[in-house]
Amino acid sequence: MPPTGRKFVKYDPKLKQVARMLRKNSTLAEIMLWKELKSKRILGYDFHRQKPVENYVLDFFCPRLNLAIEIDGSSHDNREACDEKRQRELEMKGIKFLRFPDEEIKQNVEGVVEEITEWILNNKNKSTHPSR
Repeated sequence: MPPTGRKFVKYDPKLKQVARMLRKNSTLAEIMLWKELKSKRILGYDFHRQKPVENYVLDFFCPRLNLAIEIDGSSHDNREACDEKRQRELEMKGIKFLRFPDEEIKQNVEGVVEEITEWILNNKNKSTHPSR
């Protein structure tokens, strides 16, 4: 059983290498947002970047909130159907999503952080891990 306060997130172990590669090749928007999310800077919540969850790699993930944050940039072009399918599958497992366009983060990272903070304040008590 996982330690109290930590949630175990299942993932395909083969995705660890993919996640490492994605972290090494982060986009500018990912780097900018990561500077704001790392080290529990938003209300003390721990976020992971390029986190394997189930059969996917999420841009950012907070296990305590069961919250995925995705950046939609050029790497998502022509992949909208795949992204929607992935999001639906993970939402069925209790994961919530916030999506931001790449350009919005580059032009207004402070506003994005405010939106994430507001979401957390409004939803932190509703964030429960789905039963297995």
